[in-house]
Amino acid sequence: MSTSLRSSPLEAAHEAAGAAFTDFAGHRMPVRYSSDLAEHHAVRQAAGVFDLSHMAEIGVTGAQAVPFLDHALAGSFGAMTVGRAKYSLLLGEDGGILDDLVVYRIDDDSYLVVANAANRDVAVSALQARAEGFDVAVSDDSDTTALVAIQGPAAAGTLDDLVVQDRLQPETPLDDLRYYRVLHAMFDGSEVLVARTGYTGEDGFEIYSAPDVAPAIWDALLETGATRGVVPAGLAARDTLRLEAGMPLYGHELTTTTRPAQAGLGRVVATTGEFVGSSGVQPPDDAPVLVGLVMEGRRAARAGYPVLHDGTVVGTVTSGALSPTLGHPVAMAFVAPSAAAEGQLLHIDVRGTAIPATVSAFPFYRRASKG
Repeated sequence: MSTSLRSSPLEAAHEAAGAAFTDFAGHRMPVRYSSDLAEHHAVRQAAGVFDLSHMAEIGVTGAQAVPFLDHALAGSFGAMTVGRAKYSLLLGEDGGILDDLVVYRIDDDSYLVVANAANRDVAVSALQARAEGFDVAVSDDSDTTALVAIQGPAAAGTLDDLVVQDRLQPETPLDDLRYYRVLHAMFDGSEVLVARTGYTGEDGFEIYSAPDVAPAIWDALLETGATRGVVPAGLAARDTLRLEAGMPLYGHELTTTTRPAQAGLGRVVATTGEFVGSSGVQPPDDAPVLVGLVMEGRRAARAGYPVLHDGTVVGTVTSGALSPTLGHPVAMAFVAPSAAAEGQLLHIDVRGTAIPATVSAFPFYRRASKG
């Protein structure tokens, strides 16, 4: 193991569970425990517990936090009340995407910005530079924050059991915590944040804590959820889950040369006011756009595979897999606007074989609604 890799505060728990590890954005993280398929299905049918301690957490505090965020990110934060979460984008001066992130309003003048692990340095540096002239403090809190997520239909019941056991004490009832909300809580006497957010297409929660508290949270979720079928899940399952849910991954669907509207994220961008990148946010009319592709057979496309229309290359796959839930391959790809209409028949060049693929709306998978 490279000594340069960062270790998770849950590394001992992962090793005890027999995890296979991978180098992900400079962190030694569990890629799987049993099998990718078993963990994927567990999240769809019960719940999976994920270690996301590699993510970057950035604190923004101060009286001018709102105007700062309006300037630094491609969103509008003035109407965002305490306890809300908001998906947003960090853009470069030219309008390209430097990172996609989630912003939580923790208190009146306090926000938590969660960025991708691979973009930690970029996000911290950009936000600190953009803070000049604003009455705010921007801090990199990644090394003092751990993140454990539980995702799946059994997630809410598992947390409810912990509340009944008096191990988890939220400031308001968990039943009141709607999607994209966050609240303060205590876990075994330690302060934590509980957010109803996630990256799998399922209902679920993410729990932010101090690193030394994370092992107890991890163990409690698995022990309490065991009778419900809750299992540990690695990064491999997380990737196929987010692909089925049509959620973009930085470095695949989102890059510094991608404009938000190309990736279907135009709705995230503020329509009024100026922010860093606002002058270059609009892509050219002929810029490729992100589409979903549903393929025939069992052969999956991978990132970099060409997309064809009538034998001519019109795009490139960014992510692809054989969907464990749906039983057929799905992919995300950037294609020419002329080939992007829903229902359009295209082909993907899979190692020399042209496999039929139909343009599909996102998400590929949508969980059943309650009731």
